[in-house]
Amino acid sequence: MRVTLCEVGPRDGLQNEPESLAPGVRAELIDRLAAAGLARVEAVSFVRDDRVPQMAGAEEVVAAIERRADTEYSGLVLNERGFERFRAAGLERVNATFAATESFNRANGNASLEEALARVDAILALADVPATVTISVCFGCPFEGPVDPGRVAELAARFTGRAEVVLADTIGVATPSRVRALVERTGAEGFHGHNTRNTGYANCLAALDAGARVLDASVGGLGGCPYAPRATGNVATEDLVYLLEGEGIETGVDLDALVGVSAWLEGLLGRTLEGYVYRAGSWPSSSSS
Repeated sequence: MRVTLCEVGPRDGLQNEPESLAPGVRAELIDRLAAAGLARVEAVSFVRDDRVPQMAGAEEVVAAIERRADTEYSGLVLNERGFERFRAAGLERVNATFAATESFNRANGNASLEEALARVDAILALADVPATVTISVCFGCPFEGPVDPGRVAELAARFTGRAEVVLADTIGVATPSRVRALVERTGAEGFHGHNTRNTGYANCLAALDAGARVLDASVGGLGGCPYAPRATGNVATEDLVYLLEGEGIETGVDLDALVGVSAWLEGLLGRTLEGYVYRAGSWPSSSSS
């Protein structure tokens, strides 16, 4: 089995950091991740600078990337205005996102659920590149609590066949049996997990068991959810690569190179990151082989 890892650190990871990195530094991070063999990198989001200042200068970031033919670069958009910026920037995949609950849509996108759905429909109608639709808070919402799987299934069905569908455990409350059941029920191609309650990696394996072949992850375990302060980061990409390759699942990623990216990022941010493998090192290490 081979999976596609979508590296979301430059977008989902950095947008939760208290400090904002310069566009050139963010482009260097993207280049380092691509050089480590990540098949897809979510580079930027095209949102208002005043709402997410960490993502300011998206066009500058994209312009500074040294494109690689074997990496697909994606951008996140919430509405048609964001899509026009995306199209002008020239990335290869658009990620349109909305939440499974009314309250989270209003907090995150200043829109009702119906308005958010209409925005995604409009983006897909405009898109002339491959598209992903990520459904946030599929397993639990910080405002409304547990989310009805039937509601998620209905929402996913709306976009099946029109885009790659990714189910997101935005606040890290899912468990493997729930992930397996919902991926099977919806036929979703991808899963976006957080390791808030230390179930993120098991949830990724459950998603693969259920048929998903795209997994989101963030270098060093960067990330979180601004509307759920205790929702710690995404699953760490290097930890997930170590797990998957150990289970005989191909990722195409150079683990030692990826560990090096996390170590570089640790120095840049001035703190220890959430991931484990970059601190422990890959095993067996290349120096002992």
